Amino acid sequence: MLRMEDSNIIQSTLRQYRAGLNMLRHALEECPEDLWLSTQYPNRFWHIAYHSLFYTHLYVQPSEADFNAWSKHIPDSNYLGPRPWAKNEPFQIPEPYAKPDVQEYLELCRAEVEKQVPLIRLDEGSGFSWLPFNKLELQFYNIRHLQHHTGQLIERLRTAAGTGVGWVGSISA
Repeated sequence: MLRMEDSNIIQSTLRQYRAGLNMLRHALEECPEDLWLSTQYPNRFWHIAYHSLFYTHLYVQPSEADFNAWSKHIPDSNYLGPRPWAKNEPFQIPEPYAKPDVQEYLELCRAEVEKQVPLIRLDEGSGFSWLPFNKLELQFYNIRHLQHHTGQLIERLRTAAGTGVGWVGSISA
């Protein structure tokens, strides 16, 4: 049976977060202003980018109680549609974030990843009542969520702006 030490898992996890965040950073850099704010899509480019960063930031924390939202967070801007507990309430798209603000938030998220991931106890519960799995699976879940939305943005760049973002492999410190 293969058994990896927790420190190896932590280092692998850090490398994958770094790669995912770098791909998102490249997508933000490549996005022209008209696409950033375009209403052609139900979810705006800036909104998907912010959403993915918000949840990366949230789920890298030890628990929901330990989470402190970014100082520029606008309430409900993390949702891409109606809030899960208020599905019948109309959803209003919040005021857009400027690209430099989202880029700033990306750097804060990168710093939080570097700070929090080495402290993770992989066999503990997720720390989030709605995610019934351990911290190791939470990292997979979080990275997969980040990459899912980054892929959406990259495809949008390719389709709407004719530009792409290359694959970023595993990144060491």
